[in-house]
Amino acid sequence: MTEMTFGALGVPQPLVDALAADGKTTAFPIQADTLPDTLAGRDVLGRGKTGSGKTLAFSLPLVARIAERRTGPARRGRRPLGLVLAPTRELATQIDAVLAPLAAATGLVTTTIFGGVNQNRQVQALAAGVDIVVACPGRLEDLMRQGFAHLDAVEITVIDEADHMADLGFLPVVTRILAATPAQGQRLLFSATLDNGVDKLVARFLRNQVLHSVDEAHSPVAAMTHHVFTVADADAKKDLVQTLASGTGRRILFSRTKHHAKKLAKQLTAQGIPAVDLHGNLSQPARDRNLAAFSSGTARVLVATDVAARGVHVDDVELVVHVDPPTEHKAYLHRSGRTARAGAEGAVVTVVLPEQRRDVTQLLRKAEISVAPVQVTATDAVVAELVGEVAAYVKPEPVAAAPQGGGRSQGANAQRKRAARGESGSGAGAASGGASRGRRRPQGAGGSDRAQTSGATRTAHAPAERSAAPVGNPRSTGRRASGGGAQGGKLMVGSVVRDNGRGRRTGR
Repeated sequence: MTEMTFGALGVPQPLVDALAADGKTTAFPIQADTLPDTLAGRDVLGRGKTGSGKTLAFSLPLVARIAERRTGPARRGRRPLGLVLAPTRELATQIDAVLAPLAAATGLVTTTIFGGVNQNRQVQALAAGVDIVVACPGRLEDLMRQGFAHLDAVEITVIDEADHMADLGFLPVVTRILAATPAQGQRLLFSATLDNGVDKLVARFLRNQVLHSVDEAHSPVAAMTHHVFTVADADAKKDLVQTLASGTGRRILFSRTKHHAKKLAKQLTAQGIPAVDLHGNLSQPARDRNLAAFSSGTARVLVATDVAARGVHVDDVELVVHVDPPTEHKAYLHRSGRTARAGAEGAVVTVVLPEQRRDVTQLLRKAEISVAPVQVTATDAVVAELVGEVAAYVKPEPVAAAPQGGGRSQGANAQRKRAARGESGSGAGAASGGASRGRRRPQGAGGSDRAQTSGATRTAHAPAERSAAPVGNPRSTGRRASGGGAQGGKLMVGSVVRDNGRGRRTGR
């Protein structure tokens, strides 16, 4: 596969220079596939799983076309020219982290609009004049009703993660917002699936759209290894979770309830593992502080409910642990998608109590993940091997892997106290600015679009080969299935099937 540069795809030189300054030189599949059409002004429906590079795929044409078409330096008050709709506050913040530097390179101004904070600053930003608004639907509609925002000048509208909008019940609001934009405007819709009414949104608002599919819906990430650890009881689970949370790299632990997320974060911090929580009971400033602490490395562990499965894009998350297995397979894939981003590899562990085995088996079957459960305790070698290896997954070569374990460094006590209070980090929206350690393709990383993976087609999973396959080093245990090749070949990793195929473009 020939790598495409952004310049060759038609991206204007000021944006190419801005990308190069951030280490991005070559496009990932969803960018290479969509940019020729989006830059030409066509409506585009992009399908790709989380981490595939969608944010940069729509940010570049949004900035390029508005910068080209805008006449004069003056902005038109409360009438932006570009609009991005996102389902969560965290995602809106991180989209803006990608978008704002590109806009600045062409003299454009962006702002974010979402609930959970006082609206005064957002109203003031609109009054001062902005070119591009990144908004959550609820607060944007509220400002429209109050007369503070008008969409009659919008030339390009982007709907990001439309399927998650549907899951959250936002489609009626999104429909009203889109109806307030000019019918002749360009519209870009990105979604992993087209269910729950997303197809109706496409039918009503996109005209002669081009479909680009880089990854089939619900397909697992190719560079991700999956493990199922069964435990005897709740005490064994608690010990295993603590062991999995130890180490030097970032990891996200998913809990089913807000209370458990808060409690587990406090427990880990007290045990010498700096952790912060993220859930719906936190105020927006508290969310920002905790994300900043996690992004900066002050807190190595983020304990989250499903609010983070879609809205948090942080590089170099080496391990995702489903402390409480999710109830449906889409949530499993979105949670798991927090690792194996930006071309790096990662691991996913699901911790299973005896009474959860049947449900988890059905969940993984629907998610098309083939992995054999392994009965473990916290002290088993298979657990220690995994905890040691996941740190090596994302370390750049030729730097040696950092020491493993929960060892305390100088000032660790102060760090833990700050993390427990949620006071670490450098400000709101800093989750996209963590240190970049992942082994990645030449594009590099910046903001939420540092979350880029190579496109992979749907994985066709074979049954697990062993009832209790060891979870070891994938580099030593993996072997190619018959007929495998560089293009679309499948690689057996322990009891996991991975697909190395490239994404594809369909339809016109």
